[in-house]
Amino acid sequence: MLDESGRVIEVTPSGYPPRQVDLGGCPYVLGQGNGGALGLGAGQHGGVADLLWDDVSCFFDPDLMGSLPDVRVPNTSVEDWQAVLDLVAEKGWKCQYSEGEAVLPVPRAEGVLSRPADAECPDLRVWLSADVLTIFRFRAADEVDFDVDLRELQGQERLDVFCGFLREIGRRLGKPVLMDPQGDYGHPVLGFDVEADRVALLADPQVSDRRVHRPHRRPDLPPPDLIVVDGIDL
Repeated sequence: MLDESGRVIEVTPSGYPPRQVDLGGCPYVLGQGNGGALGLGAGQHGGVADLLWDDVSCFFDPDLMGSLPDVRVPNTSVEDWQAVLDLVAEKGWKCQYSEGEAVLPVPRAEGVLSRPADAECPDLRVWLSADVLTIFRFRAADEVDFDVDLRELQGQERLDVFCGFLREIGRRLGKPVLMDPQGDYGHPVLGFDVEADRVALLADPQVSDRRVHRPHRRPDLPPPDLIVVDGIDL
């Protein structure tokens, strides 16, 4: 709906009363449950979406791509990790840092990334909205690494939320943010383009309903349960 000035205002997914915030012509709607939640318009430039759902829906099909794709920023540093943590705090996104079963205050990046090699990998859960969760994994300083669940990213509205989040990270770091299919590390299908300042496709949409097998699977992730190539179950 529109307010008296013609700006977009909407109720958040969780049902909290809305609050309009105008950020350079790109309206965000904030709810009490997550003050910095990415809302309507988050993945858009002047009301135009970075990606259109009908054009990219195949890249968000859990059966085709795996439900948990890898999203990453390559060639990073401890300082870049800290910039991401600062961004989460500045935006007021609801988050939870944990080491194993222990939930702890969010530490400095330097402390997390200097833990012993045999220590359990901590994670930081960040809610982009009430229904969209990302999980950062502190595996190494040289790559900012997080997971999303494609089952939570269905439809144009949630695609816009996701694109807005990639833009926020890419702009803060001044680096590309890439999404690889699950188990297909190094073959991004979309990502934030620094020069274009938007999220763009990096691969052609799939033209057939099948999984594509490539040999460069990331060694620390299990392979998909089923791989189909040219109609043959492998």
